[in-house]
Amino acid sequence: MADYVPLSGGSGEDDERPNPQPTVRLRLRSLDVFRGLSIALMIFVDYAGSVLPVVSHSPWNGVQLADFVMPFFLFIAGVSLSLVYKKNSNKLQATHKAILRAVNLFMLGILLQGGYFHGINSLTFGVDLEKIRWLGILQRIAIGYIIAALCEIWVSNIKTKDLHTGVLKKYYLHWIIVLLLSALYLGLLYGLYVPDWQFKLQKTSLNSYADDTYMLKNVKCGVRGDLGPACNSVGMIDRCVLGIEHLYMKPVYKNLKECTASKDGQVLDTPSWCQAPFDPEGILGSLMAAATCIIGLQYGHILVQYEVDICGHRCMTFVFEWMGKHSLSIFVLVPSNIVVILIQGFYWRNPTNNIVHWIVSIFLKN
Repeated sequence: MADYVPLSGGSGEDDERPNPQPTVRLRLRSLDVFRGLSIALMIFVDYAGSVLPVVSHSPWNGVQLADFVMPFFLFIAGVSLSLVYKKNSNKLQATHKAILRAVNLFMLGILLQGGYFHGINSLTFGVDLEKIRWLGILQRIAIGYIIAALCEIWVSNIKTKDLHTGVLKKYYLHWIIVLLLSALYLGLLYGLYVPDWQFKLQKTSLNSYADDTYMLKNVKCGVRGDLGPACNSVGMIDRCVLGIEHLYMKPVYKNLKECTASKDGQVLDTPSWCQAPFDPEGILGSLMAAATCIIGLQYGHILVQYEVDICGHRCMTFVFEWMGKHSLSIFVLVPSNIVVILIQGFYWRNPTNNIVHWIVSIFLKN
């Protein structure tokens, strides 16, 4: 997504010249730096989370450092929209462009997080379409992006002669949409009845690929408005719409004390829901992702309306600026483990004799 700010076109005398110079377009450096900081934070919490649990995602309640990454990306996507669609002369063309970008981002997310790449624990690849994960980080950004883009294209046509009219006054329809999305989210979260449900758990064996035996696990619910991991309406909507086989198989709530209880070195019986899949980037949460993008859109309007990047000091932030300009490529290569998979593909005699396996073994021993 490009983030460009057109500079002034010059004086009236310049406009009368037979061959006026084209308008110079520059990137919003501060936004690139913020995007670079966010991708750097994502890389840090992804790879340091197993060693420093305090920086990883909160298992359920509470907020930890990793929980800020997604809101940052959504906010940045909203700010970018206000710059990309600052001048919108053809609404249909702009809509087609926004939809195409969102679809490309969504499909890339499915490829990277749908299970096709098996990660550092296996040198294989490929995905069973019956178990592919439909939602993920890029998919959530794509959903938030398209909703905010449609708001910017179709609901930002309020013309005013006063350039300093408040953002709340000029774009009040955007805030109404944010309130509607929030009301819908809260209504579904607290209003839906969640019945008892069950899921299949594959039995462990030495050859898991050839083992087709499963055991049924039951989860007792029968409640409304529950906010716990087992009986919330967020998971129920995903199970009903997407199918439980297409959810994230390693939810972070497996790190809760209830799911890791042990005594005298023996693992105690844990609740059945501890082994159930749950998608942190599910359908209901995407409503608030769109709201976050729209809030970022409003901040982008402020940046367009007033001056930014005033001081121009870049020497201390050039690394993050570069990362921000190439954030999608870095996401594909590093947080999605593509680089790691490529590196571990080179080994000495035995597939386990590779640099990645050695590094992981050192950290696991500590």
